Amino acid sequence: MPVESTTYPDLFRIPTFPRLASSVVLARTANAMMQLALVLFVLHRFRSPGLAGVTIFLAIAPGILVSPVSGALLDRHGRVRFIILDYAVGALSLFLIVSLDVAGRIAPVALLTVVTLGSLTYSLSNSGARSLLPLIVPKRLWDRANALDSMAYAVTGAAGPALAGGFTAWLGPQFALGITAALYVAAALPMVGLAEPMVRGGSGSVLQDATDGLLYVVLRNASLRGLAIVISLVNVGFGILIVALPVMVFQRLHADAAVVGGLWALLGIGSAASVLFFGRLNSEGRERLMIGLATLGGCLGIAVLAMTGNVWLAAAAAVFVGVCNGPADIALFSMRQRRTDPAWYGRAFAVSMSLNFAGTPLGSAISGPLIQVGLTFAIAVSAGFLLIAAVLVPLVIPGEHAGTMVPESARQSRRDRPVEESPSSAEQGAG
Repeated sequence: MPVESTTYPDLFRIPTFPRLASSVVLARTANAMMQLALVLFVLHRFRSPGLAGVTIFLAIAPGILVSPVSGALLDRHGRVRFIILDYAVGALSLFLIVSLDVAGRIAPVALLTVVTLGSLTYSLSNSGARSLLPLIVPKRLWDRANALDSMAYAVTGAAGPALAGGFTAWLGPQFALGITAALYVAAALPMVGLAEPMVRGGSGSVLQDATDGLLYVVLRNASLRGLAIVISLVNVGFGILIVALPVMVFQRLHADAAVVGGLWALLGIGSAASVLFFGRLNSEGRERLMIGLATLGGCLGIAVLAMTGNVWLAAAAAVFVGVCNGPADIALFSMRQRRTDPAWYGRAFAVSMSLNFAGTPLGSAISGPLIQVGLTFAIAVSAGFLLIAAVLVPLVIPGEHAGTMVPESARQSRRDRPVEESPSSAEQGAG
């Protein structure tokens, strides 16, 4: 029996993959730009690291809180329309911030209100795109797809901050936010009219579906629960770094916003190179080892950032942290896909991704008080969260897929609603 090809070009022979990939790259560039651009905007306009941290918290946390409902909507009604909706909301919220600032009417309350409302749809696109990927890609190509997905995070994680820092230094924070809004609009265009395989799950109630999705991740799927514990701790560390790194560059390195963007760009470049290598390997059975060692490496890189006052050493540390991100991302994405029932992709991915990401707004929220204690202390605390996460990997993530208990409402729903497949999904194969 011939061995099926599993090369990167095979991914781009899937009809819908290039459009999804191009949209995701544009949107993630906008997301990466938005976080740094908002921090630089607040530091420029209000001179307050504390307000910058709260701004990032409110730009993320409300979307996490409503993610179970978002996941239920994705499973019930499909993903493409909701992805487009979130991109539109992201563009409008940033245009509104710029308009208020140009009119001289921006104030902390107005800023925080806009970013809070804009965050409510975030998990629709983030979870929607991620849960759509294993539906359009055959299982044999999942590691390749996850490597490219992770590389997209790495490349956009490099390009976004570099663009945000560069535009802020060149033309000011208003322009950087405006360009970010335009990227959200561009990201929506490839998704218009995109066909998607429909794998419907859920009961007759959106709230019941949302509750089932939350319980599935938190109580019934040990793998997703363990990932949530570990990755959320990692993201607390990176949430602190989102605010602490610009302050370090301004105060300790005496450089400008372009250098801030450059350091984040180097982290992304290191990650991109790493995922290309590790994506060629089969991660199945090695996920815990990859996550644990990579997280420990990231801890060491951030510890160097805590101590250094040299821009070149800071650059080297950023590259090293990025290299460590690659295998952890691939292992995370692949484990979640392998250990989740496809009928639960929308709900489980929305809740899982939001719980994983929950550490980021928390880290940003506590960054201001930590920086008041001391900049070195704040970045050291960031490294400490990664160390704790690395230690917990073998303790909370099962080595093999633990069986899951599916609630009766969901079982009834799956009996009542057969899977609907589009012709394109049947041609692509189910893996």
